[in-house]
Parts: sequence; structure tokens; C-alpha cells
Amino acid sequence: MTTIPNAQDSSAATGPIDFRAATRADVPALVDLVNSCYRGEGSKRGWTTEADLLDGQRMDVEGMSELLARSNTLVLVGQTRDGIITCCELQRGVNGAYFGMFSVRPDLQGAGLGRVVLAQAEQMAVREWGSRLMRMKVLKQRPELIAWYERRGYTNTGKTEPFPYGNEEFGLPKRDDLAFVELTRELPL
Repeated sequence: MTTIPNAQDSSAATGPIDFRAATRADVPALVDLVNSCYRGEGSKRGWTTEADLLDGQRMDVEGMSELLARSNTLVLVGQTRDGIITCCELQRGVNGAYFGMFSVRPDLQGAGLGRVVLAQAEQMAVREWGSRLMRMKVLKQRPELIAWYERRGYTNTGKTEPFPYGNEEFGLPKRDDLAFVELTRELPL
């Protein structure tokens, strides 16, 4: 169990956080959490919003169910007595683990919880899969988020990937210059 560091709104999520693998029963709560962090006006309460870059959903029930059914993927959730407050996707690969779909309830962002979740995800990748490298993709239009990861030891590899325009599964772009950058970090054993 972990407590929320520097929680500014202790009434929002008090008590310890239990980290565990998501189950199918978590799908509705996870879809709500992910969408609340990335899209729409409510996401602007936190600093990780993509609402100025993308419209539409970030995740739906079908997509989350498919993610949970993958044999090489784990969705790590952080839960308090108030429910699921954080999640992330971990995917085992031949070149380390992939980290994505990082979500912390918007009203709890900025309290240090993100650092705790990232550390839990890194430890899980090492412990469960022996991963020596964590990789992720971040929209290059998010310099403050890239800087946050860099402060946690991640390095921009210089690799870029175009945004999948035309695939509404990833959202409805508000700009025509979206692209992802790859960040990596070597994980200690």
C-alpha cells in the first residue's frame, strides 16, 4: 500500500493506494478515468489534458476490453477506498516494456501521485518480465509532459511517429501537425 504524497485534497482520495492488475469488472471505471484525464472540459482540471489538441474519446469499452484480453499487456490500477484513481498500460515487448495510457484523476494531479505510479509501473516491468528498458510515446506538442518524464530519467530518442490521422479510435485532431516522440529509460534491476 502507498499513500498519496502531498495530497492537496485529502477528501478526494484519502487512505492508502492499492496497486493491482485490472480485471474485466474494472472496464467501465477505467474508461471513465482515462477519458476524464485526456479529453473534454473536465480534463482541463489536470495538467495532462489533450483537450486542446484532440476531441473525441481516448478510450471506449471495446478498446479497454481488448487491451485487458492481450496476453502481453497489463493494465495497472491504483485504487483507494474511493475507487480507481489511476491507471497505466504496460506491454511486454522484445525491446523492453511499453508504458502508455497513463491516467491520474485530474483533481489529484500535481500531488506527486504520478511519480509513485510511474515507479510502480517500472518495478512491475522489471519484476514480472525482467524488462531492462521502458519506452513510451508522447505527443511532441506536449513539451511540459516530455519535460516531466525527462526529470524522471527518460530520454528523447529522436524517433518520431506520425499521428494516425483518419483513425477516430485515437481521437479527433484539432491540428494537422500532431506527432509522437519516443522516450526511453533504462530500468534498474
